[in-house]
Amino acid sequence: MISPNLLLLLLLHLFIITSRAALPGTWELLTPNAGIASMHTAVTRFNTVVLLDRTHIGPSRKHLRPGLCRSDPQDPLLKHDCSAHSAVLDPSTGKLRPLMILTDTWCSSGQFLPDGSLLQTGGDRDGVKKIRKFIPCETTSVCDWDELEDVELAEGRWYATNQILPDGSMIIVGGRAAVSVEFFPARNGVGAVNFPFLAEAEDTQMDNLYPYVHLLPNGHLFIFANNRAVLYDYINNVILSRYAELAGGPRNYPSAGSSVMLALTGGYTAATVVVCGGAQYGAFIERSTDSPARGSCGRIEAMRPDSNWEMEDMPFGRIMGDMVMLPNGDVLIINGAEAGTQGFEMASKPCLYPLLYRPGEPVGLRFMTLNPSFVPRMYHSTANLLPDGRVLIAGSNPHYFYKFDAEFPTELRIEAFSPEYLLHEKANIRPVIVDLPEKISYGGGFDVVVAVELPVVGIVEVNLASAPFATHSFSQGQRLVKLEVSSAIPTGSGSYRIACTAPPDGRVAPPGYYMLFAVNNGVPSVAKWVKVL
Repeated sequence: MISPNLLLLLLLHLFIITSRAALPGTWELLTPNAGIASMHTAVTRFNTVVLLDRTHIGPSRKHLRPGLCRSDPQDPLLKHDCSAHSAVLDPSTGKLRPLMILTDTWCSSGQFLPDGSLLQTGGDRDGVKKIRKFIPCETTSVCDWDELEDVELAEGRWYATNQILPDGSMIIVGGRAAVSVEFFPARNGVGAVNFPFLAEAEDTQMDNLYPYVHLLPNGHLFIFANNRAVLYDYINNVILSRYAELAGGPRNYPSAGSSVMLALTGGYTAATVVVCGGAQYGAFIERSTDSPARGSCGRIEAMRPDSNWEMEDMPFGRIMGDMVMLPNGDVLIINGAEAGTQGFEMASKPCLYPLLYRPGEPVGLRFMTLNPSFVPRMYHSTANLLPDGRVLIAGSNPHYFYKFDAEFPTELRIEAFSPEYLLHEKANIRPVIVDLPEKISYGGGFDVVVAVELPVVGIVEVNLASAPFATHSFSQGQRLVKLEVSSAIPTGSGSYRIACTAPPDGRVAPPGYYMLFAVNNGVPSVAKWVKVL
């Protein structure tokens, strides 16, 4: 006979499992041991994923290729290191190939260039002024990091943010003790340019690091640090306007909120920025691991200088959450904790429940709680959109070294989260891209041909999604551009032709490679890569 207490436990366990199963979204394990806890993650145009940790922390759990080792007499732990601190993952097979990184990439920044190469800048120790490049290749080829020797940053950059610009160059904003910006390549031989706003946004626990940088369709930058934001003319180094302060305390590192610019659409005359979550001020200074995280979000029309923040609350307080633009324009908020702050062993109460933010709904109805993970993703975790519509979840190492016997151990597993739009019952409305050009030119017209099992009802969207550099709760360079399209015209055998207009210029979509998705009633196709130029 079952005791009452045991029966209660069984019923509670069944209730939890049923509750989890009833929530939207599914999880899968891509690899049980990547060998590397990915602090920085980026998806390449070859559908591979670059994983990047840091050096100077002792060995990882992934060996370099035979005959390769990193020798550094200044390394405080391991002078001769034959373990990898970067790797490239094929998410379709789970196969990993180690990459060779020489200098310390701890808390560095990055962004893809127009040619598809990943430019990676700064870090700690010997990496603070370093510029590195990774030119991705097919999975059957061998490509690796190139640490540039003929150029370096003008100023050391640690906790900086990179953003590709309309002309294909890159701006690098801020960093610890760096109240300046600079460009790659350097402009007219000028190095760092003073940017006093970052000094204004600094407080006693910093809170101005990894600033949120969004390129607006008017060509200016929306830059947010701490609890304030400015509209910045980077060409003339002029602050054009200052926005109202966002209520609810600091939002940047180490207070660890997140930010996203919502999908650009229509005539691209508006841009909406959302900032969510963050720690209580003082949690970092006091090392308060149980200080409740903030659950508030602010939303602002960034191209209206007189606009104010519209406030709303998430179902959970959250620090270190990642905001991922989904192909249909919704936003996934995932990873993080409900208490503490960013920093080594300074957070608790992992927030296992993802949220779906639906921008088109009214305040109070925008958030949907999704199916939770069983894997805590704390400090140094990442989230990236994959071309098949899933979201890759990697990393989490809240310790200075790799540590596997802690309450929240170093995490080497890599997972994928599938939003509700990938449910099996929606497969008959999921479009398949049959034909599209490899390149599209600004302002030009082009056709996309899709196949759908059920007849198309309404407009099939064609959307461009960038491949950002995800690190420390912010995806640098993330954007989604909804193209102007015609109604889908049947061509026979379940295929449809959609006439599309490319973005007007680099202010809307900087030059480079994008994932092109066809979206039918909110359900995205598997993306094809196109080059916008």
